[in-house]
Amino acid sequence: MYYACVYIMASAPQGTLYIGVTNDLVRRVWEHRIGAAPGFTKAYGLKRLVYFESHDDITAAIQREKQLKKWRRDWKVELIERENPRWDDLYEALCK
Repeated sequence: MYYACVYIMASAPQGTLYIGVTNDLVRRVWEHRIGAAPGFTKAYGLKRLVYFESHDDITAAIQREKQLKKWRRDWKVELIERENPRWDDLYEALCK
């Protein structure tokens, strides 16, 4: 299991993006997928996990999340496509 993760959710390939941080990636992505909490991800239908990276501690993950949120959109898209060029939903692979 991953201790601390930064992740990117998308509405569709090349769609709306959301960057978050969590200490339980499987649970958090599941919450996004079922619309468990009102807010940005629910309003925009962000249910596809397209990128994540794990960190040794939550402080490093939070710093990385803040860094990515400041990036231009094209940089974020490039990051996603470097690891996941087809914008596949990575959630199912996490649950195996």
